[in-house]
Amino acid sequence: MIIWINGAFGAGKTTTCFELSRRLPNSFVYDPENVGYFIRKNVPKSILKGDFQDHTIWREMNYSMLQTICNDYDGIIIVPMTIVNPKYFDEIITKLRSNGVEVKHFALLASRETLLKRLRSRGDHKNSWPARQIDRCMASLSQELFEQHIQTDNLTTEQIIELIAEACNIELQPDHRSAVKKKIDRWMNQLKHIRI
Repeated sequence: MIIWINGAFGAGKTTTCFELSRRLPNSFVYDPENVGYFIRKNVPKSILKGDFQDHTIWREMNYSMLQTICNDYDGIIIVPMTIVNPKYFDEIITKLRSNGVEVKHFALLASRETLLKRLRSRGDHKNSWPARQIDRCMASLSQELFEQHIQTDNLTTEQIIELIAEACNIELQPDHRSAVKKKIDRWMNQLKHIRI
């Protein structure tokens, strides 16, 4: 099974995915962004696109990687990735489903104000690339194609992962970390995913 966590930048995808993985012992977090960074480092600048998702090879590589992992891994694969283009969604998620992979898709939604506040808390200003994508992401992710929707403005990360686990019919392991340890783990995870 693949659990794909979608959402605008600042929606909490990465935090949700890693916290979900902590509660699912037989799980693996696969980050499609890594393919994008590989493309950026290995393609002549003159043919690079502004968004690595616009490279056909990005979609093909991520589809192939996920299909391969699903063929050989008996655990749950958790994917944190914003994908709002219906064509790109079809080329990865719909294609995986048509080849027999169970993909549970969730779009984490939040108000523009909430998203901007979350982006500021991680160091992005109001004119940053992620902030400029908010309206496009919100408009696209509200479509039926991108269901199941979870409105996150007033939910904790724990509540979000419980909703996802319930929808996927999976049992979460207890989380015995202290509140301080949880904050440190989440902060460290955010630090690891800062792209410069």
